[in-house]
Amino acid sequence: MAFQQVAITDKAAEVVRKLKEEYGEVIFHQSGGCCDGTAPMLIEKEDMYLDDSDILLGQLEGVNYYMSEDMYEIWKYTHITVDVTEGRGSTFSLEIPLGLRFIIHSRIMSGDEAKALGLPDNMLNQSPPE
Repeated sequence: MAFQQVAITDKAAEVVRKLKEEYGEVIFHQSGGCCDGTAPMLIEKEDMYLDDSDILLGQLEGVNYYMSEDMYEIWKYTHITVDVTEGRGSTFSLEIPLGLRFIIHSRIMSGDEAKALGLPDNMLNQSPPE
């Protein structure tokens, strides 16, 4: 089985399916900008301009999940799981009117997972600089 860098909880997947029915083609984007910082935003595809600086990490419920290149440099050794929680976030994400917001749970990948994505796994075993 191929390793995926992004995953989604059942509860979040249910919300994504509901929002796809209402809005049609949507994408996830995790930028690291204003508002909720690194919270993933679900937006209508035509409302987001993507360019070469956006990295496609995978698909969740048939929805592409992108991250800005600058953020990817920081997060590239991280496995991300999208979840949903009650409460209003500070983004323009489509779940906000439902009284919900997407959040992420993250963990550092194993060496095998990094290798499966073509990342050098020796970066995971380095000690921090003194």
